Amino acid sequence: MNKVLITGAGTGFGHEVALRLAEKGFDVIATVEIYGQIQTLKRQAHERGVKLQVEKLDVTNEGDRRKALGWGVEILVNNAGIGEGGSTVDIPAANIRNEWEVNVTGPLLLTQGIAKQMARRGAGRIVWVSSREGLNVNPFTGIYAASKHAVEAIAETMKLELQEFGVEVATVNPGPFLTGFNDRIFQTYHSWEDDPADRLFDYDKLAFPRAQYDPEPVYATMTAVAAGEIDTYRNLEPKEMIEETKNLIMAPWDKKTTDGLGTRPDQVQSSYDMEPETLITP
Repeated sequence: MNKVLITGAGTGFGHEVALRLAEKGFDVIATVEIYGQIQTLKRQAHERGVKLQVEKLDVTNEGDRRKALGWGVEILVNNAGIGEGGSTVDIPAANIRNEWEVNVTGPLLLTQGIAKQMARRGAGRIVWVSSREGLNVNPFTGIYAASKHAVEAIAETMKLELQEFGVEVATVNPGPFLTGFNDRIFQTYHSWEDDPADRLFDYDKLAFPRAQYDPEPVYATMTAVAAGEIDTYRNLEPKEMIEETKNLIMAPWDKKTTDGLGTRPDQVQSSYDMEPETLITP
């Protein structure tokens, strides 16, 4: 398998992984959401000394998804995604729906057609870029986490359904990495068409509630999973957060509805205390 389609390659993880896969000799179709990103990505690939096939692919656009069926994709990396910050009780309906369309519905519809092509060939690899928040949650990123929990359910089910057809399925679960994505999540409230006076929280006072890591481990792991060099189904980075993540998955079994009523949880207070773009230093 040599032909890779990676969505959301204009920025962040997808951008770097597309370049690294091309450096490894893969035939990479790097897709971006809007036409304005195409020439920039081509120029960046030229500067790195690699060649990319750069295409416009908005995963929410039916025509774009149909076009991708003609590319002969052997490895699909579902990386495109957005983050919507804000309380679950404040985010307006339009923003909730857009989060779901970009992170869940669009990628799934894209994958359906390509997965069938893979199944008929008897080979293929599908990598879902999920998140640590597909396994845990943090305050003010609950709608994003919900979309990634949905991705987890889809990917795990797809693993079962496509196994007999020779199609591999894996997930990559980045934690809090400093790519700008997490901090942008806490700026999306500026786009809300609502009455600010009706909000439960003042988003001018809040920031992403965790310090963030250098993204190199995600670049390396995501590239290796797409290339077939790592064959584990779930791939969480940074690895130092694996035990914490597992413990938090189990924690709800011991929670009570009355725990902490009338007090602010530490996780919420962290959003008030943190400064944007906070990097964890080794």
